[in-house]
Amino acid sequence: MSQKNLRTCENGHNYYKSSDCPTCPICEAQRKPKEGFLSLLSAPARRALENAGITTLIKLSKHCEEDILKLHGIGKTAILKLREALASKNLTFAKQNQ
Repeated sequence: MSQKNLRTCENGHNYYKSSDCPTCPICEAQRKPKEGFLSLLSAPARRALENAGITTLIKLSKHCEEDILKLHGIGKTAILKLREALASKNLTFAKQNQ
């Protein structure tokens, strides 16, 4: 098991991490949306979509499920939540290019 190291983010928060990931969990919790489909996701999944420019369900519906699964941070749990969020607005993932 890796040893956790004390770190301080640029906002002055102190936190412990064992990985090389530079993300401050305190800043990440403060940044989490209070509503909308991104609020349903874990931080890694949310960041993956945000980094890909997918910040609305309309934008999400223009992508096929297979391409979304290729994003680092998106897994089976996130896909299920995204399907449900799309369905709640009568949307679906785009069909995969054949």
